[in-house]
Amino acid sequence: MSSTEHDAVLTNRGDLTRHHVWRDLLVLAMVLSVWFGYELDSRSLWGPDEGRYSEIPREMVTSGDYVTPRLNGVKYFEKPVLFYWMQAGAIKLFGMHEWSLRLWTAFLAGLGCLAVYYAGHLLFGRSTGLLAAVILATSVWYDLMASAVTPDMAVTAFLTLALLAFLIGTRAPPGLERRLWLYAFYVLAAAATLTKGLIGIVIPGMVIFAWIAVTRKWSLLRSLYLPTGVILFLAIAAPWHVLVSLANPEFPWFYFVHEHFARFLTTVHHRSEPFWFFIPVLLVGMFPWSAFFIEAVRGGLKKRYSEAQKYSDTWFLVLWAGLVFAFFSMSGSKLATYILPAMPPLAILCGRYFADILERSSSRAASYPYWLMLISALLFAAALVLPKWLASGNQKIMDFYAVIGPDVYLIVGGALALGIVPLVLGRLTNPHRGVVAMFIMTALMVLSSDVIVDKVDVTRTVKPLAMEIKRLARPGDEVVTYLDYFQDLPDYLGHTVTVAGWKGELEFGTEQEDTSAWMIDEPEVMSRLRHKTLYIITRDRNIDRLKALSPVPLHEIMRTSRDVLVTNAGKTL
Repeated sequence: MSSTEHDAVLTNRGDLTRHHVWRDLLVLAMVLSVWFGYELDSRSLWGPDEGRYSEIPREMVTSGDYVTPRLNGVKYFEKPVLFYWMQAGAIKLFGMHEWSLRLWTAFLAGLGCLAVYYAGHLLFGRSTGLLAAVILATSVWYDLMASAVTPDMAVTAFLTLALLAFLIGTRAPPGLERRLWLYAFYVLAAAATLTKGLIGIVIPGMVIFAWIAVTRKWSLLRSLYLPTGVILFLAIAAPWHVLVSLANPEFPWFYFVHEHFARFLTTVHHRSEPFWFFIPVLLVGMFPWSAFFIEAVRGGLKKRYSEAQKYSDTWFLVLWAGLVFAFFSMSGSKLATYILPAMPPLAILCGRYFADILERSSSRAASYPYWLMLISALLFAAALVLPKWLASGNQKIMDFYAVIGPDVYLIVGGALALGIVPLVLGRLTNPHRGVVAMFIMTALMVLSSDVIVDKVDVTRTVKPLAMEIKRLARPGDEVVTYLDYFQDLPDYLGHTVTVAGWKGELEFGTEQEDTSAWMIDEPEVMSRLRHKTLYIITRDRNIDRLKALSPVPLHEIMRTSRDVLVTNAGKTL
């Protein structure tokens, strides 16, 4: 598309001047700040992930070593360093608070929505951009991860910005604008690589190559500024990898072989799931928008492969979502968070679909997605309610309902309303009202689902036990975790802890240097019980074993739904 045609599209699709774009971005930024910001301090840090990705930067700030990541004082090379640096900056500026530790993920989630808006309006019109941003922000899984301290939202944002910068850059005529967009792509791909490893370049490379092959735009390869772009990428991504390798000779093998190739090709990380694992994750994670995936893709591609060049922008988005899904589905290690990078392109495709419904003069629209949405809502409601009666003998299920209380019916009601109201309005009046109702009902459902997330807090953290230790412990007392490691405990105590009878993901680090002072076995913790005051946290399933092996009486101080705090300090506490 020439620059003249490009300008004509912008003019014809809603008078999109630069002023309108900046106004939209400003309003969206304000709304997203509230949407993602109100829940940053609503719950404790959850183990294991939030505890882990808060403790590593805390130790960086404490030690001053920003090259070698450490978890509870042990070398930890599973992820690269950019997210830790970002978190360390937040800690230095604002301190160790739940809201400050979640600030970056919320900011990057909002940035991803703004990028989706900008690209959506540039590719398909203002309505598409606005609707796509709302769809992404109200996708249940995206919203939840926007308040979680993990690198997954960060890498999703960087990949989104990188791929959209590439697509926009290839639409610009040769010159400074094109060069700046494509250089931005290389910079953002490097940031993604520094956040979560080689997928930062593998995923963009895979998507771009497939897109060029499908659309037969091989001539683009001559105008991607590859030599200078690769130099720019390496100038950002390579220095830390070199420095950490020089400081830790064991790093290259563990990081590149064990954490990348072995993670993808084998089940060595014990996170194996069936090939279809991401299908329900994506369908539930983007509910109710997932009911419209087929229509969104079909309507966008029109004559599909035979006119791939004509619909190249849509093909880019489809390949982006599809290849991310396929790539992680083939991996030997699967976690639900891996699917996040597939959500932004799907949000743009769905945004375009709904924009076409709202803008077209005809009121005709496919009705089967609304029926799919209703069926999904009914299944979801049944999955929440029926176990209370069908599995009343299962203690874990009963504990869940005890924690959630009557709020479970709030979620059920919201889901049913979301399935019924848009369908009724769309069928009885017109699709326009059905679409508007769906956007409103989805926002309300996501807000109500946050109630459940906050209530589950009591089962996912040791914060109450940590606060009790801080109140009682004196200088020289030792804090021990027994047969487990509670990732959020050091965050709340402000120092590393002794770990007894557990190594887990820290095993490799314990083999590289002497950590025997605080990574100990069961006999050692029994020996220490004789000579000093210990505060020990363990799972409730391990408390009988601990008391049976202890050479001195242990007194229970506090208990949560699954964890117990005991001490040998005496009953006078």
